[in-house]
Amino acid sequence: MVRPTMEDVALKAGVSRALVSLVMRGSPKVSEMRRSAVLKAAEELGYSPHAMARSLASRTSTVLGVMVSDLHNAFFAEVVDGIDEVARDQGFDIIINTGGRSPARERRALESLLSFRPAGLILLSPVVPATAIGKAAEQLPVVLVARSSRVSSVDTVNDDGEVGARLAVDHLVSLGHRRIAHLDGGEGTQAGPRRRGYVAAMEAHGLVPQVVSSEYTDAAGARAIRSLIADDALPTAILSCNDFNAVGAISALEDAGLRVPADVSVVGYDNTSLAALRHVSLTTIDQPRAEFGRLAADALLQRVREERAEPVRHLLTPSLVVRGTTAPPATSRRSSGRLPGEAAGAAKPRPNEHGGLR
Repeated sequence: MVRPTMEDVALKAGVSRALVSLVMRGSPKVSEMRRSAVLKAAEELGYSPHAMARSLASRTSTVLGVMVSDLHNAFFAEVVDGIDEVARDQGFDIIINTGGRSPARERRALESLLSFRPAGLILLSPVVPATAIGKAAEQLPVVLVARSSRVSSVDTVNDDGEVGARLAVDHLVSLGHRRIAHLDGGEGTQAGPRRRGYVAAMEAHGLVPQVVSSEYTDAAGARAIRSLIADDALPTAILSCNDFNAVGAISALEDAGLRVPADVSVVGYDNTSLAALRHVSLTTIDQPRAEFGRLAADALLQRVREERAEPVRHLLTPSLVVRGTTAPPATSRRSSGRLPGEAAGAAKPRPNEHGGLR
């Protein structure tokens, strides 16, 4: 089937091709009568303007580029939902690609997005070098999510990772845990603030930090647990760098015959939809993922429309969501007359307002 063209619409509506182009760009210079005639003709023909062709013809793009660090992580899908909500409301489309958590692949993905001549870019937790981000920002507006930047032409949206990690440690300490390990995010973005928050919280409680090298994946979480078991260094509680890592850690613990939380408590980070699944029921630190996306899209469109020149640095405050993977350590339950696998009853923390809803 031959796709209808702008010329076909112009012929059917009895107007010029230039006028059809004005209508498709949303120009206010067209009368309502002619606009209605063109839109009616386009609908009858099944004509839909190609976003790239439209942007090249008008020199004004209605496309926003989004680069996702890891397509396997539900965190990014929920951020994209927020971006898409704002973009569509403002008449923009989004195109998405991924760099697969590889600096080299991300550089190529960034170049690919730039070839589409988007109005701006939103990069989700990119690991590409800062120089590449700065070079892109010289060409068009750029917003980073889950990564910081000192470049004045780049806006950022982050959560306070230090606060989030402290919330997790405080929660575990309140349950009676003293040996708490952190499976960190390695070289991943925002791993540093979470690691610093964990160490500071442990030291504030007079406890010895135990940072275990890991990554933001389930496989890395499982490897870290197997290493701890092999070294006879398994703690009574784990703070994972994200939910994905926590699920891998739980899987490895269960494979080793250990129970969560009866033998080891586990806390994740992000509060993705995965954490709220009933059979996972992961205690985690909540980041408002969709809000990240909405703030990023709003910031980008402000730059696109030249409404603002100064940088925006959104720093959102995370919160603790208590579910079923944390409980007092087994030694505490024995001293209170409960068996290691027995429920903590009234002493078990109750879910907060977010619990089980996401």
